[in-house]
Amino acid sequence: MSISSDPDLLVLWYWTRSINPNLLDQAARQIPDSTKRLRADVVGGNYDSKLRTSLAGGAYIPDIAGVNSNCSLYFPNEERFVDLNPLGGSELKSQFYDWKWQLGTTPKGRMCFWPMDTGPTGLYYRNDLFAKAGLPSDPDALGEAIKTWDGYLDVGTQLRKKLDIALDINAGAVFGCYLNSSEERYFDRQDRPIFSQSGSAVRKAWDLAVQAAKLGVTGNLQTSNDQNAGWSSGRVAGHLEAVWWGPILADTAPDTKGKWRLANQPVKPGNSGGSFLMVPTTSKDPQAAFDFIKWLTNAENQAKTFNTIQLFPSTPASFTGDTLKSDNSFYGGQEYQTFFRKAAEQVPITYVSPYENLCAPFGSELTNVETAGKDPNQAWDDAVAAVDQVLHKRGLV
Repeated sequence: MSISSDPDLLVLWYWTRSINPNLLDQAARQIPDSTKRLRADVVGGNYDSKLRTSLAGGAYIPDIAGVNSNCSLYFPNEERFVDLNPLGGSELKSQFYDWKWQLGTTPKGRMCFWPMDTGPTGLYYRNDLFAKAGLPSDPDALGEAIKTWDGYLDVGTQLRKKLDIALDINAGAVFGCYLNSSEERYFDRQDRPIFSQSGSAVRKAWDLAVQAAKLGVTGNLQTSNDQNAGWSSGRVAGHLEAVWWGPILADTAPDTKGKWRLANQPVKPGNSGGSFLMVPTTSKDPQAAFDFIKWLTNAENQAKTFNTIQLFPSTPASFTGDTLKSDNSFYGGQEYQTFFRKAAEQVPITYVSPYENLCAPFGSELTNVETAGKDPNQAWDDAVAAVDQVLHKRGLV
């Protein structure tokens, strides 16, 4: 049952800063190419929990809803969502990054989660600290020095030796970045666990992160307060993260403006974060809902959204006009949007299983290794056992 009984009103649920408010103001009067009107409701608190509760209860369901990067959690119940391909979605596929499109496509090939923003990744780093350590400080030179993960560890080791500072906050940051740039994750496309197989991407990410911690490449900073202090003070010289982290860094360490640069991360960029839009099958007018979605996410409007709330486009054409703007002063004049546009073009296609949320023990055990000196092999075995136990209880293995 829809949240509104008005046949001419479509209700959208979203969270703060997930959609450009200026565009919502335009659509509120009338959805483009439709006679319908839009009511946009900001849902606070635990957005995902509230949305899932409404869907499960079959009542007070919005006609359109935002979904965060965890859209795969909804895959097991994909019949609750409209396939947007027959409504015209398939004709627009080529306008989006293919890897982003695939993330919103269910295992049955239905386009239920429409691409909004993206999170291509790279290495944010302090140009001045690298120069002080006698290390490559130019973005291209540093990118060449760390084009492999061994190179990354070597640069991080030298940074620790020469200035006694960390290259990144903790082992978890390295672990996550490796997986986010991998074609393989915890499960295959049939949702069969592959993390414990010899040579799995998860095991490689684990070994890399453990090595980074042992060498002092990471700083063992586990709380946000410690991390923010590390970047502000110069105790941490960089961070592997997505494009959306840039505004956070500027707010966190404003006094370091002009000292930061961006370099390609080892091997290839990945994706971290980014959101989607979906239409529940209870929507009063799925075609009108899709008309709104395709208008909201066209190339020009995604560029406007970046200008307003810094959400990075999923449409390559957003970069071809002169609409999209960015302030590059925080990065010493280096072109922020150009860097991440090039990164977005190289992100690999991957599969995120709806059961990845059950794999949290890998993160907690990795923290035990870095903070408490737990034996890495024992920690790995404990993580695998904990995840296997949960999967077994749920009948997934």
